[in-house]
Order: sequence, then C-alpha cells, then structure tokens
Amino acid sequence: MSLHVQFLTLSVMAGSGAFMGALFDVYRVLSGQLRPPRWLVPLLDAVYWIAATLFVFRALLYSNYGQVRLYVFIGLALGVWLYFRIASKLTIRLVHLVIRIVLALIRFGRRTIEVAVIKPIVLLYRLVIVLFGFLAAFSVFLFKIVLQLLYPFRLLGRALWKPLRKRVKAPNWWIRFTGFCVRSVQAVRKWFGRNG
Repeated sequence: MSLHVQFLTLSVMAGSGAFMGALFDVYRVLSGQLRPPRWLVPLLDAVYWIAATLFVFRALLYSNYGQVRLYVFIGLALGVWLYFRIASKLTIRLVHLVIRIVLALIRFGRRTIEVAVIKPIVLLYRLVIVLFGFLAAFSVFLFKIVLQLLYPFRLLGRALWKPLRKRVKAPNWWIRFTGFCVRSVQAVRKWFGRNG
C-alpha cells in the first residue's frame, strides 16, 4: 500500500472519528431533551453504534478498499480526540440552538393554526348560536303579537258565525279542520303562556 493511500486512509478515519463524536453529541443532547423510556436507551445505543460502524466501514472501503491496519484505529482515535477537544462544545450549543428553533417554530405553527383556523371557527359557531337564539326569540315575540292582533277578529268571527251556524251546515271535514286549528292555537298559547 502506497504512502499516499495510507495518508488518505488516516485522514478519512480521522474525519470518521470526528463524525462519530459529533453524532454521539447529537444523540446525547437529543436523548437528554426527549427523555426516552429506560428500556429504549440500550436499543438507541445499539442503533448508534451500528450506524457508526457502517459509516466507518463505508469510509474504509472508499479510502483503501476495506483493508484494516493499525493506522485505521489510530486515525479513528485521533479524530474522536480532536473533535472532543475542539468542536464538541460548539456542536452541543448548535444542537441546543436547533432544538430551540424547532420548538419555537412548532409553537408558532400551533399558535397560527389556533388563531387563523380554530378561533374563527369557534367564533363563527358562537355567532350562529347567538343569531339562531335571537331569531327564535324574535319569532316568538312576533307570533305573540300576531295572536294578539288576531284576537279581535276571532271575536268578530264568532259573533258573525253564531247566527249563520243555525242556517248553514258546515261539512264534517271543515268542522274537524277548524277544531284542529282551535286546539293547536290553544296549545301554542298555553305553551307560550307557560314559558313566557
């Protein structure tokens, strides 16, 4: 293996070690923020190590066709050490910043949906209920006024009908219909009188 390939492999492994360190910091911060259940932590650890191993193996295939030498482990250790000495704190701060931005965007989205969609629907629903209540009260009021206005005509009709009733025989269907109307009006007046 040429010196160029060895140096390339050492550099790639150092970069892979730094990437593993950064990935570990991201995983550590996320698990601290999300607080997964205890039974899930070993599974997540296994997923991290499998992903890191696959990444390192892929990088090793790229740099020297998968040949494992001592400098491969030296490069990995060097990359991890340099990362934790130089960039670990910065990465942790950056991940915290990204988490805060994501949470702020989620809160903003939720608030926007609440203000732009949910509150107008609730307001419209309340407005419709109030409008229907007003219309119902107004209809009842009008119906009472109409009943009061028709009361003199009822008396007049009864006075005119008394002499005619002896001479004119109304059909049975008319008698049933007028009886039904009278009973309906009395029931409505009784109901409004009880609720008024």
